[in-house]
Amino acid sequence: MSLDRKSTNSDEKIRTNLPDWSALIPVLPAAGKRTPALYRELRRLIEAGDIPPGAKLPPSRDLAGRLKTSRGSVVAAFEMLIAEGYAEARTGAGTFVAGRVPTVKPTAPAASESIAPKMPLPGTLGVAMADARTLGLFRTLLSRHLARPGPEHFYYGDPRGGDALRQAIAAYLRQARGVRCEARSIVITTGIQQGIDLVIRGALAAGDRVMIEDPCYPSARAALAGAGLVLTGLPVDDEGADIGQAVPGAKAVYVTPSHQFPLGVAMSMRRRLALIDWARETGGWILEDDYDSEFRFAGPPLAAMQGMDDSGRVIYLGTFSKVLFPGLRLGYAVIPDALLDQVIALRIRTDRSPPTLAEAALTDLIREGHFSAHLRRARRQAQAARDALVAGLSTTGRLAVAVPDQGLHLVATLPTSLADTEAVEIARQVGLGVRALSAMAVTHAPRQGLVIGFSGFAPEVLEAAARRFAVAIAGF
Repeated sequence: MSLDRKSTNSDEKIRTNLPDWSALIPVLPAAGKRTPALYRELRRLIEAGDIPPGAKLPPSRDLAGRLKTSRGSVVAAFEMLIAEGYAEARTGAGTFVAGRVPTVKPTAPAASESIAPKMPLPGTLGVAMADARTLGLFRTLLSRHLARPGPEHFYYGDPRGGDALRQAIAAYLRQARGVRCEARSIVITTGIQQGIDLVIRGALAAGDRVMIEDPCYPSARAALAGAGLVLTGLPVDDEGADIGQAVPGAKAVYVTPSHQFPLGVAMSMRRRLALIDWARETGGWILEDDYDSEFRFAGPPLAAMQGMDDSGRVIYLGTFSKVLFPGLRLGYAVIPDALLDQVIALRIRTDRSPPTLAEAALTDLIREGHFSAHLRRARRQAQAARDALVAGLSTTGRLAVAVPDQGLHLVATLPTSLADTEAVEIARQVGLGVRALSAMAVTHAPRQGLVIGFSGFAPEVLEAAARRFAVAIAGF
């Protein structure tokens, strides 16, 4: 059936359309052919049941006006729907959805689409602080290298990363962290997670036993377990991980000695020296994850354990995700000579080389002193956020909070009558993002508590969310 292209609709007939049609007006692309786009969108609405069988479609003139397109395009789209049986024309009445049409249920989102919310709740771990001055500088530095790009941007370079950035990182680590390194030993990564992956594939084999702090950093545990390694928890107390409880035959140990994740303690000197002795005597590897050492509020950052090792058994891992922003996707690993060739070979096979444009801008940020200035501002912001979070959590006195002198998270102890897994849901309902400490256990008995971040959120927002949570659990 062909539609009469001459309009016979009066204003009164237009007003007889369903009142909720405005919410179902198709959304068309800004450019391209209008008729097929409108046909596809109307068909989608019909198949999804948004426009039910028997419903009247809007008059072609009205729809054309709303979409700012020609009436002929709308009529043509209607005719395509009629030809395929999705609609029918009724003389003098208009165009209606057919009585029987196929329905297509919307598919559930893939697992990868529901991993995290678009906007994290205050208190969520792993959120970096946005510093307007640093972002402006970084934009300027990127523009500088885009305006006059060097030849290194147009060919595949050193799989370890550009020499200039590795030189800058080496100088920074020697001065600020006491790391023993030269540029040749540094491999630029997309972050600590890639560093862990490269190291365990270069140094270990499936079935090897590896020790990890207990409780632990869940992403490190996932990487180790995913490589087929057999994991054993290494107990953590007020002095950090205790290598005195090492299991026989272990080939490596993963630790966060400067600021243990999640408990927040610093490994004592005697424990550090004992761990280095273990590696020297057994030939085992130490993976030192130094993820947030720049954020120390009570003095300069603690020296890295790698700088105390004279046997080449410590692999040092760091990142710019916490101090700048995760979207930069730049970290680094200081690799001992015995592993360097294997790690470089793995890097070539999996990621060829790091992003040179971001490298160039970051190199300038470090060399020109902007990075040091950024760290000073970031520490002040983090400390203010920490204090606000503590104030909010302490509102009712039902939560015990140890104020950390380093890092970007804290641990809160709950009333004994409330399980941390239950508290996580209560916190979510009042707008606070927390993690259950019990879920971070490895092979020892889980501990109860909440791990809460204070980076990336305004102090007043954190305090308000924490206060709501404290009030919500006051009855437990």
